[in-house]
Amino acid sequence: MKTLLSYLKSLVLLAALLGSGPSAAADTVLSKLLPKLSAAELVEGADSFGALHPDIPAIEVLTNGQHIGWAFVTSDYVSTTGYSGKPIHTMVAVDDAAQVIGVDLVKHYEPIVLIGIPDAKVRGLVANYRGLDLVAEAEKGGTAHQLDIISGATVTIMVIDDSIVRAGLKVARQLGLGGLMVQDAGAGSQFEINPEAQAASDWMTLEGDGTLRRLSLDVGQVNAAFKAMKDTRAGKRALTEGPETTFIDMQAALVSHPAIGRAILGEAAADNLQAWLEEGDHAIAIFGRGLYSFKGSGYVRGGIFDRIVLIQNDTSVRFRDRMHKRINGIVAENAPVFAEADLFKIPADSGFDPTLPFRIQLLVQREVGAIEKVFTTFEMGYQLPSSYIRTIVPAPAVPASVATISEPSELDAQQALWTRIWKGKQVEIAVLGVMLSVLTGVFFFQNFAVRNARAFYWFRIGFLTITLTYLGWISNAQLSVVNLMALFGSLVSGFSWQAFLLDPLTFILWFSVAAALLFWGRGAYCGWLCPFGALQELLNQVARKLHIPQWNLPWGLNERLWPLKYMIFLGLFGVSLSSIEQAERLAEVEPFKTAIVLNFVRAWPFVAYVAALLIAGLFVERFFCRYLCPLGAALAIPARLRMFDWLKRYKECGSPCQTCAHQCPVQAIHPTGEINPNECINCLHCQVLYQSETVCPVVIKQKKRRNRVGAAPDLGRTNLGHPNEIKSAN
Repeated sequence: MKTLLSYLKSLVLLAALLGSGPSAAADTVLSKLLPKLSAAELVEGADSFGALHPDIPAIEVLTNGQHIGWAFVTSDYVSTTGYSGKPIHTMVAVDDAAQVIGVDLVKHYEPIVLIGIPDAKVRGLVANYRGLDLVAEAEKGGTAHQLDIISGATVTIMVIDDSIVRAGLKVARQLGLGGLMVQDAGAGSQFEINPEAQAASDWMTLEGDGTLRRLSLDVGQVNAAFKAMKDTRAGKRALTEGPETTFIDMQAALVSHPAIGRAILGEAAADNLQAWLEEGDHAIAIFGRGLYSFKGSGYVRGGIFDRIVLIQNDTSVRFRDRMHKRINGIVAENAPVFAEADLFKIPADSGFDPTLPFRIQLLVQREVGAIEKVFTTFEMGYQLPSSYIRTIVPAPAVPASVATISEPSELDAQQALWTRIWKGKQVEIAVLGVMLSVLTGVFFFQNFAVRNARAFYWFRIGFLTITLTYLGWISNAQLSVVNLMALFGSLVSGFSWQAFLLDPLTFILWFSVAAALLFWGRGAYCGWLCPFGALQELLNQVARKLHIPQWNLPWGLNERLWPLKYMIFLGLFGVSLSSIEQAERLAEVEPFKTAIVLNFVRAWPFVAYVAALLIAGLFVERFFCRYLCPLGAALAIPARLRMFDWLKRYKECGSPCQTCAHQCPVQAIHPTGEINPNECINCLHCQVLYQSETVCPVVIKQKKRRNRVGAAPDLGRTNLGHPNEIKSAN
């Protein structure tokens, strides 16, 4: 009964929220999630939610009708985008003393559940934020608490931690909890970058005047920090190098200041940096050497640099791959030799002020088990020297009658975002463009391309290797049936190009696949540009070199197994109509995420599944592609609309000759000689055989006929061969 009353109260609150006209809480994450939330699950002893705050998206938490605090969802206040690229919704409750009294991970899309980390473990860690003192966090800039990390979910936990602290501080200040007050942005002097400032030309002077700031840790300091932790295992795994050995020597500078950029990077590189930055963006250069990398070897393209974060007051900036560029050279005199040197963009919408102090927080990890790690943090403070700053000169007041305010629309903001992403991936786009151009040329001039069987074999092996390593493991440009389900969902709910333009390589691949379907069918992608397909074929080639037996299934069985992938695709598509999230889970039938995106770093059932498919592929080439791939099935359906049939056949193919049918790597040629376009991967092996003078009976017969005709005038000449020579002989 109590649960029913609580549920009815939630419905009444939601109705009031939706029916009260525009308000601060309308159309918020809180309003959308409220019917599914329980005060009792959020805060121990609470029994219901009370009134919504009139100004901000927050709601009272009650016990027996008495106010005990306020609840809110972090996504309403700060960016909570996680590793998945989607928001992590965390609900937090705080009391009037600005103490966190409840935390619940409400909704997320993180892949952490799929890599062997139980969702309950993450929720348990999030629940430990109860008791967090936001007043202390405000005094220490959000670092008063100990950051706990779950190994394998570093990025996810850091995003959750950041969102709880920053959103909590914003709510506490706006409500005046614990004596906290909203920071007055207009108080005191206002400063800006002085573009006329000059910087020293040598590294030592730049260090001395504060242009460069430094964090230097030796092995002894790091061992001592881990030894002081509550987890005694950290101290027992101390580094064995000498205590004075450099663990990390990290230096940083705000190179978006023109003078600093020119002094450290050089004139040309500084100009390129300014061209990379949009209006309002800033950039820092970070240099490092020693045993520890501030980037980390586990960094994956498309992900987050999880070892460093920029913090300024309540603002924190985590750097993604599109916000990163390598530094190719340092021009400052007497600069040390660094193992790594990188640029990181600070977006304009982050709220970063270059004239105020900020700090770079370094996350240091230590293994304490086979797959378990503990973490601690160190910080490097930075304050731009006063010589690079000047007081803002107020602009003359503009009469209200002629004043205009121009704010970018949401569409403009999205366009600016994907434009920056595309600019940051110019190299990857260029490489993919070259690959597509080469492949198009091969298809258009296939007679010439396959003329030399051995050369074409090694060309194909090389192309597939690039597809697997560069498109797959480096760029993560692996298409999936999930993309198609998301596209259909977008078409139903209101299509927008913006979301699809955020991933340049995937967008280009889908665009090229759509065009290729009209010319050559699904084989252009499945046979050449699919990283997992390339992995299967390359492993099968290794198996052949090792003399592992190859199995060709009986034609009847092979034909009856083909429909399996269509059934899988239709099943996934049907589920996606009711729940795209459930369809994404079931789409794990695709091994792409495990083998390509996550590089086999997953729970053992997923790895075992992929291993089973690859082992089957050692005996039956492209086993998964033939019988189970829902993406291949999805592409085969529209591919029936293709306008051309490029693969050549003789009238003797299939009757009586079965050479191509027997040698087709995926058994896509019927015994009657026809090529099944739904199953063909356009490997062009049949076109190699089509011209072979040693394998194709038709070509062999034609060659013998030419030789006999050419030898007729002169019995001593046995191999005129070329038709022009035959004509002159006659």
